[in-house]
Amino acid sequence: MRTFHHAGFITSEKKEGATYNEGLRVWLTDISKSPNKIEFLKFEEGGCMPELVQKQAHIAYTVPNLEEALKGCKVIFGPAVCDEHLTIAFIEEEGVPIELMEIK
Repeated sequence: MRTFHHAGFITSEKKEGATYNEGLRVWLTDISKSPNKIEFLKFEEGGCMPELVQKQAHIAYTVPNLEEALKGCKVIFGPAVCDEHLTIAFIEEEGVPIELMEIK
């Protein structure tokens, strides 16, 4: 079962309060500070994320078990361990990037 977590939108400028993820080469805003659960992303050159993720908005869902959720899906990135509490992957559905997140 998927539970909505946030929507990610690509921007060409770094938003105020954004933090830099060096591994992914992206500036990210904190969704907890957005009343609409919006994450703004500004990608830098040379990042490892697929072009689809870098160019299109995405929808993110939490899932209880990422490995199970990815079965039968078109995985375009990951799974990637972000920290001891978060593992993510991106899939493509309906031509759109979808982020699946397992939060422990």
